[in-house]
Amino acid sequence: MNLTLRIWRQRSADDKGAMVTYRVEDVSPEMSFLEMLDILNEDLILRGEEPVAFDHDCREGICGACGMVINGQAHGPERTTTCQLHMRHFSDGDTIDVEPWRASAFPVVKDLVVDRSAFDRVIQAGGYITAPTGSAPDAHATAVPKEAADYAFEHAECIGCGACVAACPNGSAMLFTSAKVNHLNALPQGAPEREGRVMDMVSAMDEEGFGGCTNVGACTSACPKGIPLQSIADMNREFLRASTRRRR
Repeated sequence: MNLTLRIWRQRSADDKGAMVTYRVEDVSPEMSFLEMLDILNEDLILRGEEPVAFDHDCREGICGACGMVINGQAHGPERTTTCQLHMRHFSDGDTIDVEPWRASAFPVVKDLVVDRSAFDRVIQAGGYITAPTGSAPDAHATAVPKEAADYAFEHAECIGCGACVAACPNGSAMLFTSAKVNHLNALPQGAPEREGRVMDMVSAMDEEGFGGCTNVGACTSACPKGIPLQSIADMNREFLRASTRRRR
């Protein structure tokens, strides 16, 4: 396949970016989207030009490092991570627009790379379970009901890629935050921090400048791991419960 790429280029956070057009030829339908960008970058390097900067790590849909808006959709036309998007979903002669995540809380670092450290700070606010130091407890010391375990596992699948924020018209991080809150609050091991966790993580999310949630649902549609929209309602219920108890 021969493709036309219109890619966002921005030298640094302080520079003004712009879309730049490139041609990529002889693209195999079996390549991943990132492999196609690798070919473009190899060509740019051979021509003495600056390669396109983009985030990646495992390239197996696990780490959440890769992420870009492809033709207006977070991660592209398939419900998967960018690294698992294959070129067979495009046609010969297509023009493809490639942009970074667009959210005030995710400032552009360079080209397609954005600073997602806001997610780290939200997790640091309460995304942990207190554990005494010393030897590891027996794996079966605390029984976890299967329903709670299934619920926790469903939310633990969140890889923090940021697609939910990029897809949301408000730039909200409610789906991400709710996944992290609900994952731990569902477990008996998470009970000691249950109330403080939801209050502190929501507060940290707001301080980072993420937008408010208006239940559009674009977040869950873009989520490559399928975190359900119900997760936000569950976190709101946890937040209301915690704030009510604190006022007593």
